[in-house]
Amino acid sequence: MTYSRFPKLAVLALIAIALLWGYSWTQMKIGVQYSSPFAFAALRNAGASLVLLSALIVRKQSLKPKEVSQTFLLGLLQTSGFSGFAAWALVSGGAGKTSILVYTMPFWTLLLAWYFLGERIKGVQWIAIAVAFSGLLLILDPFRLQGSLFSGLLAVLAGLSWAGGTIAAKKVDRSKVDLLSLTTWQTVFGALPLIAIAFLLPAAPIQWNSAFIGALAYSVLPGNAIPMLLWMYVLSQLPAGLSGLGMLMTPVLGVTFAALQLGEYPQVNELIGMGCVLSALVLTSIANRK
Repeated sequence: MTYSRFPKLAVLALIAIALLWGYSWTQMKIGVQYSSPFAFAALRNAGASLVLLSALIVRKQSLKPKEVSQTFLLGLLQTSGFSGFAAWALVSGGAGKTSILVYTMPFWTLLLAWYFLGERIKGVQWIAIAVAFSGLLLILDPFRLQGSLFSGLLAVLAGLSWAGGTIAAKKVDRSKVDLLSLTTWQTVFGALPLIAIAFLLPAAPIQWNSAFIGALAYSVLPGNAIPMLLWMYVLSQLPAGLSGLGMLMTPVLGVTFAALQLGEYPQVNELIGMGCVLSALVLTSIANRK
């Protein structure tokens, strides 16, 4: 099947998502320099919640959440855990490196689905997991015990939490829940623990300067809410396999933008490790598409 058979608008939306999400890592890195990571994550997701709730109102959909317990678990993992750990990792970790480590999510999803759901891992997928973990070791470089090891582990935890959310999403009865409503309430429920942590943990006050406000504004709209809405459109128009392959552009762009704007140039071992993770992602996406 060729790209010409797919709606051009959907393909453009997929490219836009990769650009917006790819650049969001650079903006989040800037944001956490002027606030605690949990305060930034809370503000980011609270703002996105308001935008998504507004989208429900515009579409005249019910604001009442459904499958509440499962949606809350999904929000806890895929919003609270993912956003919280990722923002925490960015305090001392590079934006590009963090984005690559977070995108180990598909490999954790394979392992969690194997353990919790009994889904088989096939030959190519095992190869992808082995290549990904080789890359993971090269990026983390645990034998040097550098200060960036902790931030790297936090980024991996963000990917693991995201993967847990993917498994939790499989338990949600999609016949009872609209995708926009599910995404909205997942974000709302996930923002609540982040708000609580931001209030309870002692931290320096937020520096409301132009850099922070710009980073937050980007992270709420172009870096979060808008790509979520575009992603729902893409999933309705393109095959899941093609959508997954298109999303591989996001961590690549994350590394590129971080190098261009923040001057974060990966070391040789990190470049090789990133290449391993991205190669493994391609293998996984191709295997899933088949």
